[in-house]
Amino acid sequence: MAQRCGAARCLWFCRMPVCRAARVAGRDASGGSIWTKKKHNWGVFIATGGVYEARMSQNPPDLRPDIAPRPRLGDSRRPGQPTIGMVSLGCPKALVDSERILTRLRAEGYGISPDYTGADAVIVNTCGFLDSAKAESLEAIGEALSENGRVIVTGCLGAEPEYITGAHPKVLAVTGPQQYEQVLDAVHKAVPPSPDPFIDLLPATGVSLTPRHYSYVKISEGCNHKCKFCIIPDMRGRLVSRPAHAVLREAERLVAAGVKELLVISQDTSAYGVDIKHADANGHRAHITDLARDLGTLGAWVRLHYVYPYPHVRDLIPLMADPASGVLPYLDIPFQHAHPDVLRRMARPAAAARTLDEIAAWRGICPDITLRSTFIVGYPGETEAEFQTLLDWLDAAQLDRVGCFQYENVAGARSNALPDHVAPEVKQDRWDRFMERAQAISEAKLAAKVGRRMQVIVDEIDDEAATCRTHADAPEIDGNLYIDTGFAGLSVGDIVTVEVDEAGEYDLWGRLI
Repeated sequence: MAQRCGAARCLWFCRMPVCRAARVAGRDASGGSIWTKKKHNWGVFIATGGVYEARMSQNPPDLRPDIAPRPRLGDSRRPGQPTIGMVSLGCPKALVDSERILTRLRAEGYGISPDYTGADAVIVNTCGFLDSAKAESLEAIGEALSENGRVIVTGCLGAEPEYITGAHPKVLAVTGPQQYEQVLDAVHKAVPPSPDPFIDLLPATGVSLTPRHYSYVKISEGCNHKCKFCIIPDMRGRLVSRPAHAVLREAERLVAAGVKELLVISQDTSAYGVDIKHADANGHRAHITDLARDLGTLGAWVRLHYVYPYPHVRDLIPLMADPASGVLPYLDIPFQHAHPDVLRRMARPAAAARTLDEIAAWRGICPDITLRSTFIVGYPGETEAEFQTLLDWLDAAQLDRVGCFQYENVAGARSNALPDHVAPEVKQDRWDRFMERAQAISEAKLAAKVGRRMQVIVDEIDDEAATCRTHADAPEIDGNLYIDTGFAGLSVGDIVTVEVDEAGEYDLWGRLI
């Protein structure tokens, strides 16, 4: 979860145990030694309540698997320009909302401040997915009030304005998710615009909170599922798909501006177009298979997130098996559990055995496909036998990337009323056992990649190494490949070929070919 390092008054909540600024300085925020990208080296991070020891990784086992990358902004304000800060919490879908808000504000002449002190007001884009996320959002609002004093709240938690104002009555305004106009109205009231048409120029792609070489593309809003543990449909509504030609137009602009990886996101990517009956407009059909094929023609990597295992998903796999398609062999599928009774209590499809058959079929078509998923342990009523079924299923499925939540009650979720809630210590024990099993699978799968050659995209370069990602790695939530020798000529955003020469639990090391 979010921590404050004390090294700087950053607006952005950092989700890594060691912040980037402190890592550059050669120490972690708590004063301990930092993790390192060099082979064989180990580090220790001293945290409140214990010691966490691991190799340098973007995917430590306690990383929340739903988090967006840390937003990145420069400081390009002109003298006298009204400025707004943005604290963006939660998932990549919320990050896209933050980008849209900031793009509108930049078009009206506002500057974007990367810190509290330089901002005339601060927008906090909140997350309300879990009670722990709500607490994090309240903490972020409180800090923004303390550091700046003029705070506008939006996002998923904004759907519960009394909850926010009950804790922080001094906020200037509260708006819900996707209520862009209300956010702008609140900003106008707090900080009137003062544009200079001769100076304030907006990039064609708008404001981006990700590095220049990758970008999230949100293809729909809302969700038609009624999972008992989830309140997202209550906050964001039912599925509303964007026209396919509008998605393609946005993607074309991004690629023209230098984006080399498009990360397709939504609440339910495989349901894209269902609400508009897969309409064909301007030569493009609103169906995920057609959309993926069209995006793949743009010359960038295309990575699909939040895909439910509907039968038509198998139509995507031949695209992923074809390197010329541009669609990466990567599926992010939230299975959540494996025992049919738990899945029924969740109000999710209860066909774990058929899912294993489907996974086998996918791998038969595309042997190199990477499968990422998230799971919930300690769901109400989960027995030891049901949990063991999940572990056995994990052994059989051999998923490449796995994240896990301990179940939490969320205000408004139907699962709160289920009987036989699991004790916290039992949930922790099951989470530990699940992640231990998942880590062993990950380590074995990565060890099998030693000696292979593969393409990587360069995310970051410092004195120690070039931090890269393979086709199997989404930003922040998955692992990395580190090039720690001969990387001086590389630039961020380069796509190069490497040979893997070492593997860890979550990360790889390689050399340039």
